Amino acid sequence: MKFGFVAKHRGIWPVRLICETLEVSRSGFYAWLARPPSARARRDETLAATVKASFVSSDRTYGARRVWHDVLAEGMSCGLHRIERLMRAQVLRARPRRRGLPSDKSLRGTVPSENVLDRQFVTDAPNRKWIADFTYIWTAEGWLYVAAVIDLFSRRVVGWSMSAAMTAQLVTDALLIAIWRRGKPDALMHHSDRGSQYTSEQFQRLMADHGVTCSMSRSGKVWDNAAMESFFSSLKTERAVRKVYRTRDLARADVLEHIERFYNLRRRHSTIGYLIPTA
Repeated sequence: MKFGFVAKHRGIWPVRLICETLEVSRSGFYAWLARPPSARARRDETLAATVKASFVSSDRTYGARRVWHDVLAEGMSCGLHRIERLMRAQVLRARPRRRGLPSDKSLRGTVPSENVLDRQFVTDAPNRKWIADFTYIWTAEGWLYVAAVIDLFSRRVVGWSMSAAMTAQLVTDALLIAIWRRGKPDALMHHSDRGSQYTSEQFQRLMADHGVTCSMSRSGKVWDNAAMESFFSSLKTERAVRKVYRTRDLARADVLEHIERFYNLRRRHSTIGYLIPTA
């Protein structure tokens, strides 16, 4: 470690001064410098390149654990702590999560359904439990509202919709896309909050026409739809928070790219064992 420090800083201070300060010999340092790298050092170089490639391909959003699963998927065997060390050495730090603005839930329906989901965010088959909500993203033209539907089996976004207004049509379109992409559901539960968009006659009729069981969070219990909150947090942290969108169309294109090209196809999800959504 001391010789490594000397090698790293010899362009700043004289080798003699550094060696005297660290109480090591110059001859020992030069002998160490001439020694070929060890097998472990060569292995670290190879791993470091794979670690950096995983981090960069995640748009610099992956922490050590997701990078580790990428490395394992490449057929390389190593421990999590080694990945953490290699990320520190390369100063690869995932962006911290930021607290977003509170969602506008001021409009409430008058006849909400019961919380049938009851925070059971796992299921043994696709198209059994879908969760839904919407959030907003700022653009120079004003707010863009983003609605999404997620299948809890694989955490895949199966439906989405974006609009300049948070209307019943916004969430209806997201569910329509999900049904169109996944086929007519059978024994499906759809969970959302109690917002007026989801309790509207238009949305409730769509679910009834397709035999979908309605489940809604309890009033003021945001954790009743925690998996959906997690998705929107990832969307904002990993993509939108770093962008300045001049128009809503630019924001739409960027959000769609994040969902369909990264989140659904490449992002590893801790809740499903760091797998990538496929179902």
